Parts: sequence; structure tokens; C-alpha cells
Amino acid sequence: MSLLDVVIRILLALVLGGLIGIEREIREHSAGFRTHILVAVGAAVFTLASTYGVEGTDHDPNRISAQVVTGIGFLGAGAIVRYGVTVRGLTTAASLWAVAAVGLTAGQGFYSAAVVTTAIVIVSLYALALIEKRILYRRVGMAVGISIRFRSQGYGPVALVFSALDQAHISVKEIIVVPREDDTEALHLRVSLPRTVTSSDLLRIVGELKEVESASLE
Repeated sequence: MSLLDVVIRILLALVLGGLIGIEREIREHSAGFRTHILVAVGAAVFTLASTYGVEGTDHDPNRISAQVVTGIGFLGAGAIVRYGVTVRGLTTAASLWAVAAVGLTAGQGFYSAAVVTTAIVIVSLYALALIEKRILYRRVGMAVGISIRFRSQGYGPVALVFSALDQAHISVKEIIVVPREDDTEALHLRVSLPRTVTSSDLLRIVGELKEVESASLE
């Protein structure tokens, strides 16, 4: 294999991995632009090493590239974070796994597969996110963030909020309680609204509670 061919394969992995990483970077996820580039380039180089580095020996050329998939599993696990009562980072972990596949195919010289996979991943991250937000959320409920400040401290005011949300069939997905300087507490919630409840309704339901000082959407 010529030096030019090696450079082309690694640069292609860099560009394609970067294209996928841009979306994650824009959305401010833990694994962004540089991480995706490094994963794609690393996978491409491991593939080159496994294919051509052991050429002429009795070693299995697929052993090194096969371990890339296992290694990406550990890296993807680092992007998954428990946040409140939910887990975040699954999409980012999946994009790292996909970008490793892009690097592998680029390293093998399977350019068409690398380009097509990149296009599909980008469409999945961008276009399908819009479909999910504009169509699916209207059917299964829209996710909304709300910040609530209480007049007094303790579990009582928080319990009143959860009771009011439960009566309105609003499910809570994430919970963060932040102490304030005046010894009261601020509650940050991520909730899923049913189709019949709007963001304005959510503010009204919470704002009418006597223990709530203020409520605003995030």
C-alpha cells in the first residue's frame, strides 16, 4: 500500500468522524468534535495495522480490528451519565460506536460504506430529532424543563408540586434540587406533558400553589 493511500484513508476517517462530531459538539454533549475525530482516526489506523501490519505473518489480521469494537464499548460507557432519575448520553455513545465503524471501513478502503454510514448517522441525529420533536412528541408527550422557587424549605412544598403534577397526569423525568442562599430551595424538573397540557398550563398549575414563589420554563 502506498503512502498516499494510507493518508487518504486516515484523512477520510478524520473528515467523516468530524462531520458526525459537529452535531454532538453543537448540542454540547460530553463527546464532541475532537472525540469523534479521534475515535474515527484511531479505528482507521487500527484497521490498517491489523490488515497490513501483520502481512506476511501467521497472525489473524482481524484480531486487532475486532478489539476496536470492544474498546469503543468502554469509551461509550464513559459518555453515559446518570442525571437525576434518568440516564443521558446513550445517543452520544451510539454515535461513537457508529463513528468507529466509519473509521474501520475507511481504513479498509471501503469508502462507499464509510460515506453512506456517515450520511445515515447525520440524518439520524439531525432529521430524526426534528421528526421526534415535531411529530412523536405531539403524540406521546412533549418534554419541558421548569425551574421552581419555593417560599419555604423542606419536603412539604416539593410534595405539593409532585401531587399537583400527578393530578394533571404530568410525569416527571428528571429532578434536581438546588439549595439557595436564603435557606429555601429551587427545584429543576424535566417533565413530559400529555397532549392535552401545554407549557402555559404547566406554569399555571405550578404557579397557583401557595408555597411556590416563582416558576419559569427552562
